[in-house]
Amino acid sequence: MNKDYYKRKDCRQCHSQDLSIAINLNPTPLANDYIYEKDLKIIKKKYPLDVYFCNSCKHLQLLDVVNPKKLYENYVYVSGTSSAFVKHFEKYAEYLNHNFNSEGLVIDIGSNDGTILKAFKRFGYEVLGVEPAKAIAEEAIKNGIETIIDFFNPVVASEIKKKYGEVSIITANNVFAHIDNPSDFLAGVRKIISSDNGVFCFEVSYLKDVIENTFFDTIYHEHLDYHSLLSLRGFLKRNGFEIIDALKVATHGGSIRVISQKIGGKYKISESVNKLIDEEYNTGLHKLSTFVNFSSQIEKTRENLIKVLKDLKDQGKSIIGYGAPAKATTLMHHFDIGPEEIDYIVDDSKWKQNLYTPGKKIKILPVNNMYEDNPDYVLILAWNFADFIIKKNKKFHDNGGKFIVPLPKVKII
Repeated sequence: MNKDYYKRKDCRQCHSQDLSIAINLNPTPLANDYIYEKDLKIIKKKYPLDVYFCNSCKHLQLLDVVNPKKLYENYVYVSGTSSAFVKHFEKYAEYLNHNFNSEGLVIDIGSNDGTILKAFKRFGYEVLGVEPAKAIAEEAIKNGIETIIDFFNPVVASEIKKKYGEVSIITANNVFAHIDNPSDFLAGVRKIISSDNGVFCFEVSYLKDVIENTFFDTIYHEHLDYHSLLSLRGFLKRNGFEIIDALKVATHGGSIRVISQKIGGKYKISESVNKLIDEEYNTGLHKLSTFVNFSSQIEKTRENLIKVLKDLKDQGKSIIGYGAPAKATTLMHHFDIGPEEIDYIVDDSKWKQNLYTPGKKIKILPVNNMYEDNPDYVLILAWNFADFIIKKNKKFHDNGGKFIVPLPKVKII
């Protein structure tokens, strides 16, 4: 892709052109395109954020595709800055080690700072990361995690196989939704995974949780796909894989972990797969009308949150934000929340501190600023960590500070 953006005309999973608009969201700048103070006068481009439903294979997706180099080469999300994610990945590695292979090479695609690979390394595996974000990959290498700095594709896969041989476990966490050509990606996985006992495991935000909890802000340009097992099962089968297990996990407000193998591999297919697909039919994930109704629910949530923030501002209350995740870009732009409502945002990540949010240009500061200024209210933009954030900042709460959690329903704590 030579230009910075294009719009595809077919479903990226089955290539049907029988597509319908399912969810309309306001155009936004890129969700992780944080701004330095010296660049505040630059007007960042906004891209369409419409979500389409494939009437053929029932897959939900963006058709507006931003060049991945523009999205990821200067990426600032680092998984290791969240202790909750570190614990999650430790348990994740333990799960795969216990239930599947217990030796060999593990490759993590989209390995970020190598958090999950550190956990596998402690179990005695050889590990290798593949990560296109140069600065973050270099940090992983410095910390002892061998990492290929590149986007994963069949060419990179061939180079890996030539140098390392077949792979026992391949993971790709919160990555599978980012790929415009997932069939090409799976061709690379198929090339290097062991036919005898290899497993390909990935976690993605789970569409069922998004719909049931109005987690619309997980929709942004990095996330091209919104996954159900129903569509994934057919897609993986068309590409030579079968799902052998699936389980719901709590990350990102609700995700699904999918474990697959080459068709005819050694592991039996768990009953959990059909059970979850039956639940998806009951939720209506196979119907366009479900997503049209979802759009209406988003607007109700918008009205409720704006009313709360406006009433507090009319009373002269001070409000800051907590957390500057990518999802906050969608929420702030679709709900039109900016510097008039939020004085600044605090975040634990050193990679984001002293930058400004995409488009809305709200400054991001270290968490100790919250204690120095003692604002009246904190809007938790990283709502998927709300319980953890509130517990961690008990002192602020005990001193009279209040928290606002925007989703799934607006509540003040």
